[in-house]
Amino acid sequence: MNRDPNEMSSFDNTRRNRRHFGNVLLVATLVVFILLGIRFIYISVGKHVQHVSLSKQTQALYTEQQTIHAQRGTIYDADKNPIAMDTNTYTVYAVLNKRQVGANGKPLYVTNKAKAAQVLSKALHMDEKKIAQILNPENKNTFQVEFGAAGKNLSIATKKSIEAAHLNGVSFTTQSARLYPNGIFASHMIGYAQPTVLSGGATTLAGKMGLEQQLNKQLSGENGVKQVKHDSLGYTLPDSQQNKKPVKNGDNVYTTLNPDLQNLLENQMQILNDKLQPKNMVAMLLDTKTGKILAASQRPTFNATTMEGLDAQWTNLLVSDPYEPGSTMKGISLAASIDSGHFKGSDTYQSGRYRIGNAIVPDWNPAGWGVISYSKGFDLSSNVAMAHLEQQMGPTTWQKYIKNFGFLKSTNSGLPGEAHGTMQFAQPIEQANTAFGQGITVTPMQLMQAYTAIAGNGTMIKPYYLDKVVDPNTGKTVYRGKTETVGHAISAETAAKVRNHMTDYVYKSYGMGHDFKINGYKVAAKTGTAQVVGSNGQYMDGMDSTLNSVIGMVPAKNPRYLMYVTVNQPKQVPEKTITQWENDVFGPVMTEALAMNQATALRGKETSTKVPKLVGQSVDDANKTLTDMSLTPVVVGDGDKITAQLPAVGQKTLNNQRIFLRAGNNLTITDMKGWSMGDVLAYAKLTGLSLRTSGSGFATEQSIAPGKTIQPGNDITVKFK
Repeated sequence: MNRDPNEMSSFDNTRRNRRHFGNVLLVATLVVFILLGIRFIYISVGKHVQHVSLSKQTQALYTEQQTIHAQRGTIYDADKNPIAMDTNTYTVYAVLNKRQVGANGKPLYVTNKAKAAQVLSKALHMDEKKIAQILNPENKNTFQVEFGAAGKNLSIATKKSIEAAHLNGVSFTTQSARLYPNGIFASHMIGYAQPTVLSGGATTLAGKMGLEQQLNKQLSGENGVKQVKHDSLGYTLPDSQQNKKPVKNGDNVYTTLNPDLQNLLENQMQILNDKLQPKNMVAMLLDTKTGKILAASQRPTFNATTMEGLDAQWTNLLVSDPYEPGSTMKGISLAASIDSGHFKGSDTYQSGRYRIGNAIVPDWNPAGWGVISYSKGFDLSSNVAMAHLEQQMGPTTWQKYIKNFGFLKSTNSGLPGEAHGTMQFAQPIEQANTAFGQGITVTPMQLMQAYTAIAGNGTMIKPYYLDKVVDPNTGKTVYRGKTETVGHAISAETAAKVRNHMTDYVYKSYGMGHDFKINGYKVAAKTGTAQVVGSNGQYMDGMDSTLNSVIGMVPAKNPRYLMYVTVNQPKQVPEKTITQWENDVFGPVMTEALAMNQATALRGKETSTKVPKLVGQSVDDANKTLTDMSLTPVVVGDGDKITAQLPAVGQKTLNNQRIFLRAGNNLTITDMKGWSMGDVLAYAKLTGLSLRTSGSGFATEQSIAPGKTIQPGNDITVKFK
């Protein structure tokens, strides 16, 4: 059969078109491959796509930048014991979801809730029934639970005690934290640091009060950055770590606080606080030769690790809460009167009441003591005497001395929130009032600085608490505290005369300060009782509306130590006078400071030695070690090995000094007769006894007889003479 010519022509055209299309497709494919090849060669050689580095992108895919967190600097006392240091704390949680099982089929949820409640109750000091309720929530779909504040900020010891019970489903999260191993220890001065979330979501420790806040930048340091390479499965490649930015750990801060004196002060302040229940109290001990603050405390206070007590008082009373000082200001007005040439101690005046314009200046004894000399007026703490002296000087001269003594301006202590104080000085009666401490407000730091001029022959020095700051990365000291003269308020002759009058205040038969005598030393002191202004702007009446204080220096002729104690608005004053209660702080702390100073002086004549590490040794070996070093071991407990010691390793001691050792937990009381206050305090700290003291000097009586069994937390009272 013959094909139609038209059909044949159409068939040829179709075949020809297909061949043409195939050729075009082949050429196009070749062009694409050529272009891809060129592109591949370009990328292979240049390693860039649209200005993006492929090598860097690949490197980034298998490289991780990790932050190296800087360690916050440690704060130390004067003996290089840590006051504040970095640590980890733990939060315990319990998984309840029964779907949580391990690869080996082991349950990762709580399987024995009764046992878990029992263990956690003991470790967290929570009620067992309360924990059982938490472990059995109403919502049965609850994945996991926590245990409130009691389950947070746990120590490693508590964590280990829980882990030892091998509880399924009970686990922990770890947080960076700040540890304050002494608990209450100049807490408002040292301050505290807490975890703080930064803008990028990272968490860091930041200072919130005191030194922790003041030196936050130096303590924080600078985080570093390291680069780590991974394989395609995410495993870290060996030897791939590279530091891109080295970490700079925070600076270490060394304070001037003497641990023995600080602990003694805290102990005595707590006794006074418990007895008198005041609104607040402040105490500070200063080395007058250097300006170093050796001890400082206040009540209310707080434990910086647990934060217990912080809500009762946020303010650092040493610098931030000015008040009318009352009669402790009379030492300053007496100094101004003597230095300006107006004081004549043998001149007389009529005590009791003194009219200035339409106002009356009363003595604390409204009837007065008749016509008496100005010297006797100071010994009797007469307001009228001081008002007369201010009137004789005139307001211009008196105001000049107020400024010369550093009042009404900051001491530049560096502590956050330092106040300047205020003064009412427009009217003659206001000017007279300031001479006996009314109408002018001061801080304890200002008053202590002012009295250094009286203690230091007219030279006023700045109190300081920072001994040095050390960069741990280089070992270099980046700051060193030093004695700083801030003025010459009075002459040396004037200072000596004021000290003589302050000594008479203590030792004259009619003097008001006889409670502050110290055996073997002459004390120069001045007490104060200031009325407190109420909410209505008027002075309130009654002992519970007064601020009571004492400032004293020892030895009187050439003072080494200056101490100030305030008791503001005590609710009660049982058993003895307020000055006797104040001396329960002033006397023991000042006596111990003097004894330590004497021991330091003897170190030039006697051989001193450093306390060795005794923890872990047998009792026999520790006793022999100390005896061979001419030291006196005092062992508490019936164990075979030493578990704790005081003083700490490395502290310097003199021959025959007592070294306290604890061995085991079965404790019996030791005969403390003849011990110093420092020895008794160390013994109480080692054994966990709650110490109460009275008097000063050496131990003469103790409320628990030697040989009796004791438990940590037991109360003991020791009397000193």
